[in-house]
Amino acid sequence: MTNDDRPLVAVLDYGIGNLRSAQKALEQVGANAQLTSDHGLIAEADAVVLPGVGAFGACMAALRDRGLDEVAVAATADGRPFLGVCVGMQMLFEGSDESPGATGLGVLPGRLRLLPDTVKRPQMQWNLVEVRRPSQLFAAIEDPVWMYFVHSYAADSDDASVIATCDYGGPVAAAVERGSLWATQFHPEKSGSVGLKVLRGFVDAARTKVGA
Repeated sequence: MTNDDRPLVAVLDYGIGNLRSAQKALEQVGANAQLTSDHGLIAEADAVVLPGVGAFGACMAALRDRGLDEVAVAATADGRPFLGVCVGMQMLFEGSDESPGATGLGVLPGRLRLLPDTVKRPQMQWNLVEVRRPSQLFAAIEDPVWMYFVHSYAADSDDASVIATCDYGGPVAAAVERGSLWATQFHPEKSGSVGLKVLRGFVDAARTKVGA
């Protein structure tokens, strides 16, 4: 925890996409968010965020090039709050049909599949999210929950870790939770005031963890 009582949140910087937008949104909801690839700073952080935009294989390659793959896996297992966003969520799985030769972090079981042919790809829109069970991420949010999505691949919506879905040619995994690990297929930093409440829930989890 920093001396101004804002939890230190390390936003993993692996050089792909507009990672700074996630950093700025986290700052807006009370975090000392640092965009960084420094392993020491990441180890000292109260919480860790893995954002992502682009192709699965390219993101995984960039993450590994900076040696952040093992750092990310370790952070998901040490009890600190961890949040994956969009492709950052996808990288937590074993792999994706988007990049068959690329392996994911393997923190969550399964792989990403292409959205069905019956819908336009990518899903690039606001969509209604159905929260399946209580979660700190959604605790401060009242129905209806609208979030902004940009993706063509999705995780298995029947996985036990899935806590929220949206309907896009069938149920699509919108958010997962396992212990102190959370991840969202939607972009909370692009989802207005409701998305900021999701990020605030994550930052509050970091603050609570530090104060425990």
